[in-house]
Amino acid sequence: MRKPIIAGNWKMFKTNKEAAAFAEEVKGQAAVEGVESVICAPYTALATLVEAVKGTGIQVGAQNIHWEDNGAFTGEISGEMLKELGVTYVIIGHSERRQYFGETDETVNKRTKAAFKHGLTPIVCVGEKLEEREAGRTKDVCREQTVKALEGLSAEQVAQAVIAYEPVWAIGTGKSSTAEDANEVISYIRELVKEQAGAEAAAAVRIQYGGSVKPNNIKEYMAKEDIDGALVGGASLEPASYLQLVEGAK
Repeated sequence: MRKPIIAGNWKMFKTNKEAAAFAEEVKGQAAVEGVESVICAPYTALATLVEAVKGTGIQVGAQNIHWEDNGAFTGEISGEMLKELGVTYVIIGHSERRQYFGETDETVNKRTKAAFKHGLTPIVCVGEKLEEREAGRTKDVCREQTVKALEGLSAEQVAQAVIAYEPVWAIGTGKSSTAEDANEVISYIRELVKEQAGAEAAAAVRIQYGGSVKPNNIKEYMAKEDIDGALVGGASLEPASYLQLVEGAK
């Protein structure tokens, strides 16, 4: 049985002080039995969050990772650094990284391998743009991104990964894929994993939906057989909303 996972992606929001206040408000309530609660915060807040949620069951994730352990990569952060902080998850290949910072399928794969090297669980993002969806290329895009992201990983690693299907047109727009459509694409992604890593890995890998997920629609997505949680942006920024999302996932 796959354990549902709700991962808040704070993007470039919250100072260190604001992160500490958020943790103080949710830490006694976000540990819902049967649901994995994750907060993916800016680098500046990671150490504070790790300390604040210690012993609560809430996991902390970063929003990026470099594929090298060290080097002349100004502005990047390594798996070794994240591991030392106590981070357990890392988002890789988010569409905003692809759109604004030149992330490619190749670098997504390298970063994913780096996450496993350092004992971190990658949340690998895949998803189509609006023009690709309108051209009927949703599955083609998801195939290309998923296959390349998982290339060279062992079946065991694939089983441990988290994949987030995030249609780019639904991120932060207020529009969301219907639960039926999201489940259809996620089922397809699970079939791709089966082709690439085998039936056992496909049955074990957790695949989230992301794209304007809110407390009032989380249950619709979670009711679908192949959807194992959500990667949530704006709705994860307020403690009450985040808690409702976690509660709605059980």
